[in-house]
Amino acid sequence: MFEQDQQQTKQIIKDGTIQTFKKDVLDTSMKVPVIVYFWALWCEPCKQLTSTLEKLINELGGKIHLVKINTDQEKELLSQLKVQSPPTVMAFKEGQPVDGFAGVVQISRIKELFDRLQEGSGNSQVGHFMELGKAALEVGDCPAAIQAFGQVAQSDPNNATALGFLAQAYISSGHLDEAKQILAAVPPLEKNNEAVRPAQISLGLMEDAEGAGDLLEAERSAQANPEDLSSQFNYALALIGENKIDLAGDILINIIATETDWNESSAKKQLLKLFEVAGFMDPFTIKYRRKLSSLLFS
Repeated sequence: MFEQDQQQTKQIIKDGTIQTFKKDVLDTSMKVPVIVYFWALWCEPCKQLTSTLEKLINELGGKIHLVKINTDQEKELLSQLKVQSPPTVMAFKEGQPVDGFAGVVQISRIKELFDRLQEGSGNSQVGHFMELGKAALEVGDCPAAIQAFGQVAQSDPNNATALGFLAQAYISSGHLDEAKQILAAVPPLEKNNEAVRPAQISLGLMEDAEGAGDLLEAERSAQANPEDLSSQFNYALALIGENKIDLAGDILINIIATETDWNESSAKKQLLKLFEVAGFMDPFTIKYRRKLSSLLFS
């Protein structure tokens, strides 16, 4: 019996790293809420909070999982999640951060957080369509994503996460006007929702790309004027419009390497927008954030 309890604890309470974050947090949170807890050995308040969190998580018997992140060992993950210092708690649900707190709080507040995370967990129909939509969006099946997220939005017009993903599906399929209408329907307090904000940024990127003109013409101009940063930047915008973000990333990095503050840091700003749209764990973000950091801090 004791061994069974230990095995269950290992399944619902884990030590996490940037390499395991997608599997243990993002993927797992599609099924059950996940608490991500940032701690450090030298952090005195962490000792009490660690004990409290583990006790409460074990009492729930798998309804919520806990992933512990050592802040001294995972500084890149802290940077990407914008975590300032331990102890910090972030709650993930359906692949998105939805709640949390910093510092030590009363146990009643932690229990309230756990209660909120479990609300609606029984709504399997919504969760089912959200999973279908995200899977479709990930493989580029925009019609299937639109249908799945549309089902959720129809049953719950104020579901900002579903609206954000629905807008992104329309953007990816080239229907910018429809995306604008959907984003305009998002409740004002949800404008910074983790799905809505990237969709809004993505919409702006696509509108910039439209202004860049034809990709072939932009490429010819960039090749004919390799020293002209405006031509290079315009080519990068056109590439983004065709979803060729790796090529665009290389061009933007080259512009920054040539002149960091060119045109009010336009290249850097464009790159940061791409990071936010792609997501902090996306290979593109990880690769080009490192390149950007090496340029800015070398």
